[in-house]
Amino acid sequence: MAFRESILASFKHFLPIALGTAIFAFGVHYFVIPNELMEGGVTGVSLLLHYALGLPPSITTLVLNVPLFYLGWRSFGSKAMVYTIFGSLSVSFFLWVMEVMIGKGWLVPFITKQDYLLAALYAGFTIGLGLGIVFRFGGTTGGSDILAQLGNKWKGWSVGQMILLIDLIVIGTSLLYIPKEKILYSLVSVFIGSKMIDYITEGAHSAKAFTIITNEPEKISRMISEELDRGVTLFPAKGAFSQQAKEVVYCVVYRQQMSRLKELIRKTDPAAFIIIGEVHEVLGEGFKVH
Repeated sequence: MAFRESILASFKHFLPIALGTAIFAFGVHYFVIPNELMEGGVTGVSLLLHYALGLPPSITTLVLNVPLFYLGWRSFGSKAMVYTIFGSLSVSFFLWVMEVMIGKGWLVPFITKQDYLLAALYAGFTIGLGLGIVFRFGGTTGGSDILAQLGNKWKGWSVGQMILLIDLIVIGTSLLYIPKEKILYSLVSVFIGSKMIDYITEGAHSAKAFTIITNEPEKISRMISEELDRGVTLFPAKGAFSQQAKEVVYCVVYRQQMSRLKELIRKTDPAAFIIIGEVHEVLGEGFKVH
């Protein structure tokens, strides 16, 4: 029974990762390669080899990732690398599928000679969407992700800074083969892709966290529960100047409920002190299931 549940849990990750890599491969072959745009990391190196030598990205991506698989396996263990290896193999597979479909004329890429901005925007959207799905379900596409994690483990370097540095080196090197105008369009694509990844991984339903310091905590808590159907937490506190004991009201609401909550607070206690913070994702009862 436990083994069966483990298999089902794995499929809940493998299937979305496969979907994400398919979208990623589509974006690379439909928007990026036909317009000679660039990407960062191992994908970018594969694109450089494709532009310079005509090598298929499906093969070069796999070949470049193999030694990184070994290093990652040795450093992080098999369990941590399972989804990364699956994601990387899936990327190579779907890149090959797209190459076959384009070669047989089943898929006609988007090619433009005037509006490269449109190609860059859609490239960033599709690649970011695909990678966002992969990352959200615990996978990666290997390459610079593994190098960044190794740098973090061995040297304590920031993962984000390592990925950015690798991407800048790869895209900078591409100036040897690609006009600088297309490099600038590629940077637009990378930026849009990063925002799309954040949107997918952090959740589409952004919320607001309210911290309310008030003399009417019970009334405000009851109104939040009854009017907005949101949970409330009360924290004991004490004013530093007055030395009076207070209760701080804390709750999280959807963005569209923010105006209504401020109105309720004003009606109940016009002197209440309100702190509103950004919340990118909420897991739990009343929001999204874990």
